[in-house]
Amino acid sequence: MGQFIRQLTGVRFVAAFWVVLYHYQPALATAGLLFPLLHEVLRVGSLGVDLFFTLSGFILTHTYLTKLGPKLKGKPAGHFLWLRLARIYPVHFVMLNVAGLAVLAASLAGSGDARDRDWLNPISYLKQLLLVQEWGPDPSRGWNFVAWSLSMEWLAYLFFPLVALVLWRVKDRLSAPALSVVAFLCLSPLLWIGFTRTNDPFLTQGWASSIRVLTEFVAGAFVYLVVRKLTLEGDPSRKVQRGALVLSWSIPLAIVAISIVLGNIGSLQFPGLPNEAPRLYVIIVPFLVAWIGALALTKRGPTAFLSTRQLVLGGFISYSLYMVHLVWFGLWRAGMSAVGIRGGPLYLVGLVGLVVMAVVWAYLMWRFVEEPAREWMRSKIGARKKPVEEASMEGGDTGSQRPDADADTTIASTSAPGQTPTDGSNPDPATASEPVGSESPTGAATPETKSPGSRSVDQ
Repeated sequence: MGQFIRQLTGVRFVAAFWVVLYHYQPALATAGLLFPLLHEVLRVGSLGVDLFFTLSGFILTHTYLTKLGPKLKGKPAGHFLWLRLARIYPVHFVMLNVAGLAVLAASLAGSGDARDRDWLNPISYLKQLLLVQEWGPDPSRGWNFVAWSLSMEWLAYLFFPLVALVLWRVKDRLSAPALSVVAFLCLSPLLWIGFTRTNDPFLTQGWASSIRVLTEFVAGAFVYLVVRKLTLEGDPSRKVQRGALVLSWSIPLAIVAISIVLGNIGSLQFPGLPNEAPRLYVIIVPFLVAWIGALALTKRGPTAFLSTRQLVLGGFISYSLYMVHLVWFGLWRAGMSAVGIRGGPLYLVGLVGLVVMAVVWAYLMWRFVEEPAREWMRSKIGARKKPVEEASMEGGDTGSQRPDADADTTIASTSAPGQTPTDGSNPDPATASEPVGSESPTGAATPETKSPGSRSVDQ
């Protein structure tokens, strides 16, 4: 059952990098690289967060269904929540404070005024610390903006022990087609608000963020049940594998095509937000959900690419990449402005440095903060440092061992790669924490895996 862990780890990097480029659109445009086709695909890059939310539901169900599903018990549920905090909180805490200090430093340097940030106050900081800033009908965003999706992930984690009870009771009672139908029906509330709201480009009003994460999270969980049903006796049938291979190729192409079509319908564009997704873009979410299932059911096509060592390593650092890229972008913009580089060849060189250093900072954050802190927190409840599937991948096994055989096997948060909506597509260059666009993937969910020779990294 764990044969899909490698490719889904690679998907984490795809989701995170999609969000990164989504936020870097202004820099790409200034460098002359934001040509029309790329622009339409990057405008919907906030969907990388939705991909993380779906992955989170899928992998957490894969990992914890047997442990949490039969009966609600306080100790296992508490361990689950602690392990999830171990996965997401250390990097969140570091970047929360780095973001605030960066804004203050920019203000002192004369390139910005911290007093203009209405979120720079103790109450907002406390909400960020408690991961509740996105809860409710009026989200409180700011600081490290992308952390809004962590707040939503944490909400999903709190509900998951209850969701697991339902999943456990339907897993053997419904057929694979019926489970598939339920998975897509779960998305109905999100599709409804995405189709009917004309003045909510970032889907934040009236509990939209909560609806977004919970529908996608539960849909991902049901997709896992579909995959489980189709692989109970080993590899899926040849017919299923052929269908999954076709979908694994055709769904990304369909997403590109839909993005182009939506981006060229004038009535669907939000005024003053040229770098944001057009209305109705939520129609892409069901395709992302189906793509996760397809990738889990085939070893060929995109799966082979996503399972490469490079993509798996990218998946390991994806959460840190998601969390550092926007603050780094703010610092980079302030630096480029300070030295007077606003275009030309030097700007292009600087853009390359922006992207490369985002990955470098992410690796360093993962290597020296994320992993050591996670291992320390896991040790506090006696959990092994390396979850079962991480250890098996380190040895070159693609994960034939069932994850739920070990309660300590966990998945990334996600985030996920997340999203990070904002109300502007062109933030203050001096601001190190305000996003360029509307959303960004946070620690969305992703399997805990480990690359050969690297430290363990469950998301």
